Amino acid sequence: MLNLLLVGSGGFIGSALRYLVGLGAQHLARHSAFPYGTLAVNVLGCLLIGFLAGLAQQRDLFNASARLFVFTGMLGGFTTFSTFGYDTLMLGRDIGLTLAALNIFAHIALGLGAALLGLFLARWF
Repeated sequence: MLNLLLVGSGGFIGSALRYLVGLGAQHLARHSAFPYGTLAVNVLGCLLIGFLAGLAQQRDLFNASARLFVFTGMLGGFTTFSTFGYDTLMLGRDIGLTLAALNIFAHIALGLGAALLGLFLARWF
């Protein structure tokens, strides 16, 4: 139960920050249809997970509860793209570039395909 509370409270903070950062970035690009808010959140999330994971690996800063709160909760609520980026880097480093490339392709192709399927399914309802 404690783990669920850690993830949930971290997720609340991350989601609220996602909204504020995305809103701010989109406001800076007022007259653009490009989703700068989403891009800013995803890039910032990748920077944060890389930095914090690097600190965790080098200095053993996070215990299991702190990892759940920060990585799964806050960063997961902020953007799952950061997790995708980090997971892909670790696959490339630990297993090989082929599996990392497959991970990239699978996320993009399946994600876009699922979004397209969702649009089609919504027309039937």
